[in-house]
Amino acid sequence: MKSLTVLLLVAIVMTARSQDINITKGWKFKTGDQMQWASPNLNDSDWEPIEVGKPWELQGHTGYNGYAWYRLRVVIPSSIKAKAFLKEKIHIDLGEIDDGDEVYLNGSLIGRNAGQGSDIRQGNYSLQRSYQLPIADSRIFWDKENVIAVRVYDSGGDGGMFTGKYGISMMDVTDYVEINANDHNFQFPAKGKISKKITIRSSSDKYDFNGKLQILISDPANDSTIFKQTIGVDFARDRPFEYTYKASLPQTKSYLVTYRFEEDRSKKIVSATEGIPYLLTPPTPETPRINGPAVYGVRPGSPFLFRIPATGKKPLIYEAAGLPAGLVLDKQTGIITGSLSEKGQYTVKLVVKNSLASASRSFRILCGDQIGLTPALGWNSWNCWGLTVNDEKVKASARVMHEKLADHGWAYINIDDGWEDKRNSNGEMLPNSKFPDMKGLTDYVHSLGLKVGIYSSPGPQTCGGFAGSYQHEEQDAKTYGAWGFDYLKYDWCSYGNVAPAQPSLEEYKKPYLVMGAGLAKAGRDILFSFCQYGMGEVWKWGAEAGGNSWRTTGDINDSWGSLSGIGFTQNTASPYAGPGHFNDPDMLVVGKVGWGPSLHNTRLTPDEQYTHISLWALLASPLLIGCDMSQLDDFTLNLLTNDEVLAVDQDALGRGADKIYEKDHLQVWEKELSDGSHALGIFNLGEKAAQAVIPLSDLHLAAQAQLRDLWRQQDLGVVKTAYRGAIPAHGVVFLKAKAAGNRK
Repeated sequence: MKSLTVLLLVAIVMTARSQDINITKGWKFKTGDQMQWASPNLNDSDWEPIEVGKPWELQGHTGYNGYAWYRLRVVIPSSIKAKAFLKEKIHIDLGEIDDGDEVYLNGSLIGRNAGQGSDIRQGNYSLQRSYQLPIADSRIFWDKENVIAVRVYDSGGDGGMFTGKYGISMMDVTDYVEINANDHNFQFPAKGKISKKITIRSSSDKYDFNGKLQILISDPANDSTIFKQTIGVDFARDRPFEYTYKASLPQTKSYLVTYRFEEDRSKKIVSATEGIPYLLTPPTPETPRINGPAVYGVRPGSPFLFRIPATGKKPLIYEAAGLPAGLVLDKQTGIITGSLSEKGQYTVKLVVKNSLASASRSFRILCGDQIGLTPALGWNSWNCWGLTVNDEKVKASARVMHEKLADHGWAYINIDDGWEDKRNSNGEMLPNSKFPDMKGLTDYVHSLGLKVGIYSSPGPQTCGGFAGSYQHEEQDAKTYGAWGFDYLKYDWCSYGNVAPAQPSLEEYKKPYLVMGAGLAKAGRDILFSFCQYGMGEVWKWGAEAGGNSWRTTGDINDSWGSLSGIGFTQNTASPYAGPGHFNDPDMLVVGKVGWGPSLHNTRLTPDEQYTHISLWALLASPLLIGCDMSQLDDFTLNLLTNDEVLAVDQDALGRGADKIYEKDHLQVWEKELSDGSHALGIFNLGEKAAQAVIPLSDLHLAAQAQLRDLWRQQDLGVVKTAYRGAIPAHGVVFLKAKAAGNRK
């Protein structure tokens, strides 16, 4: 059954296919690669047991990259045919697999998700593996033991059969039915009013469908129903059913809508649930406002590029009083360029004016040894384009950032894997045909006042199988500098084949120290981002090794399990964050993502997306958008343009948040800010809405405190004794707190 999403980036949750046979238990595992391991006659008694639904790195194979096999022995009883409404096909679900794979049933290949020819190294790891076979297929051994063998290749990060659903079932009528809410956005014709067009489609040439569709909107805080409608439906493959419903919503808050189709003949049901998006960020005022970081680091002699982030009715006029010699401001664009020759600290007064008013702000320029004094705000190509990234997609993303996000402080446009070709006779790395002019590309991005990043690996190959920087580190760094890049993501990948099987701490550091030395000779400031998945507790030594940020985890995906499992375990690394060096729990999974040319809207609910941005801001994490920038919608822009939320991430102290409270399903994370206040994220990790009552003493506040809701940008006034508030399931209340009395 196809996964469903909606255009306005609200997660659709489909009712899972009822599995006749559960295949989550009994799997065996072995690293290596021998094709005879597909044979049903192989004696696998000495293979180790393993869980599916969890990466192999979490099951004793830390840092392992390369080939491995999973095997399962399972009896498929013919009784499942007898009770099935349709008696046509069997369906095998094997979850999502990182990165590429081939699947064998009783020694015969039944499917693959991989590269070209015999290459299985690069598959779409976010794709649910689902295989259909006719019930008369001779590869199925009815009422006997069957062997499912899965050959997997992991190029880096988490690997294996890591998430999703696992089971064997008979195909049913409803397996041909898709409730599609992807084609149309929610519309908000007036305050408190919504409308939405949905479509029900059939993928079968054989069947017409009749039944009833129920549309139900509920308030998850109290499970009350606020809208209910039932209509008759009739559709076929060439005749989809379309319907637009309209409803009223009492408040601006979290609501759920459920679509439930019951098929007349089989009485089988297909249902889907989505969160209705709600915008908390107020409209940007027309009067000027200066946003973004209040401090900026540069090394002596390096090119300086900073675009003053400011909102307000255009045109805006920019001023910079006290700008040091060597730097020049373009008063029409707000772009500061030049270079500084001497170390020192310079305090500049930024002023932005328009026809309505003016705004000013103090801005510190630190010319010294540190750069990246606040976490990077930007975009990375991987989560939407994968290896299909090209010059025009990068330029298009830069244009959107310039038009819609740069005024809020977003600055980096980063190319991930897939740009490389081969080395010339001098050993210099060349871009492939998708990037005909790297210097021209960086010049274009810089002309917009933005910065641009590139990707490589310390190993012989990148995760995508292209040439890495192994034994060419200094040469590559000089190439990146000559091209004009400002950021390097350096991905461990095949370095696991170069390093010892169990690297020592010094061996974990080595490839980053080597490239860091090369970057120091590149002739410009290049932010250094370690992508090595948290191995060797990198947060303890990343700064010492020259990192400006470092991944603390494996790859994130757009699910609550991945988001919460990564985000709410960062308190161990938080104490090591600071100006110039930040923990990176991976990219943002909001918007339209897909890890390649096939994109889908994030599977996170609206509440989970508010949690995602809030928690990453508290953690002082780099915020790297991973979606298709050309398809930004109002809800995603609401997430990415709240200047008070972004200010928490960009705070000059650079502190990572601490978990200070945990009770039932509630957690509170606290971050100290440079103005003496504190940011507090009160998170509900439970499956139901919660009424929080938290004593102020548990929030490390005095008996009364001034609170501000950062998403709504509203003062809540003085709160005494305890904070009280409703928090949706998987949602957050994001506050800024100042003690009304003495702080404890």
